[in-house]
Amino acid sequence: MKPTWLALLLLILCSGNSYAQSELAKYGNDFLSIGAGARALGMGGAHSALTNDVTAGYWNVAGLSSIKNTQFIYMHSERFGGIVGYDYGAIAFPLESTDGVLAISFIRQGVDNIANTLNAWDAENDRPVQDEETVITTFSAADYAFFVSFAKEYNEQLSLGVNAKVIHQRLGPFANAWGYSLDVGAQFKTDIVDFGASIQDITTMQKIWSVSEGEFEGFQEVFGDSIPSGENEYVLPSVRLGAAKMFSMDDFEFAAAADLNLLFENRQAYYINIGRMSLEPHVGAEVTYKNRLSVRAGLTDFIDDPVSGFSVSPTLGLGLKVADFYLDYGFASFAGTSSTLGYTHRISLKFELKKS
Repeated sequence: MKPTWLALLLLILCSGNSYAQSELAKYGNDFLSIGAGARALGMGGAHSALTNDVTAGYWNVAGLSSIKNTQFIYMHSERFGGIVGYDYGAIAFPLESTDGVLAISFIRQGVDNIANTLNAWDAENDRPVQDEETVITTFSAADYAFFVSFAKEYNEQLSLGVNAKVIHQRLGPFANAWGYSLDVGAQFKTDIVDFGASIQDITTMQKIWSVSEGEFEGFQEVFGDSIPSGENEYVLPSVRLGAAKMFSMDDFEFAAAADLNLLFENRQAYYINIGRMSLEPHVGAEVTYKNRLSVRAGLTDFIDDPVSGFSVSPTLGLGLKVADFYLDYGFASFAGTSSTLGYTHRISLKFELKKS
């Protein structure tokens, strides 16, 4: 383990030197806050202490250590009336040689078919070009994330894990960025309550932007503004803390969980703020009958709006297990301030390949 911790220390030191020369990207990785798996959405996103399957690569990498068989998952959701698409997929499998679990995860959020009208304006004559439809093209604005995760159970109580994370953001042919960082996580189980803690971007996310100036031909003439330039950005670490309680009664299994996300970007949005730190609570519960049918509910988006006052957004979810397949559905943003942005439906399908 010494080489691993030495490499982690070097990454932290190198990142600390480089981000001093970059700009803080507030909300820089906000597309990674949407979540993974419809089960977690139905429980309000309270999952860092509860997660124990392939989705742990997102919620708390230490939870991967509970996996005994290979698992696959895919999830799709749409927001803002179908304008923004979100896809998540992952695979996790135990490594018998190390008694650990390895996982690979992928996320894409994007808006497709955006019209590019830069060539549709005749700047010299100050009017649209003739047959402008023939010069209008389309492009996509998309965010991608790749995780390679490893977790291990060190004893009956403690599990630890680490994510190596790479992101890629692309604004059609005009600009793109690459970023990298590490996440770490831990889960600690007791006879009363289980605890989870993870730090995202512990090395500080480095983002390097580049702009294709050739794609902006005519931009200054049409809009009277200078061509954007690429620059380096950094995203500060954030912390996710959680607690969960699970118990059984006859044919029913119950789970209750709560998470608290700590952000240090001085967002000063309508969430709970203490100085530069923003607090985002999440609460959820689940009832499962005979390990087949699950009903879930949760609360998220605790917002204190100076106009409409304090509000929260409830979430609901259902889960069905058939053989080795798990079908989950989550429904969110149907009440509270966030409902004005449209409902969120999320469906995920998980498959467990059990050993013969």
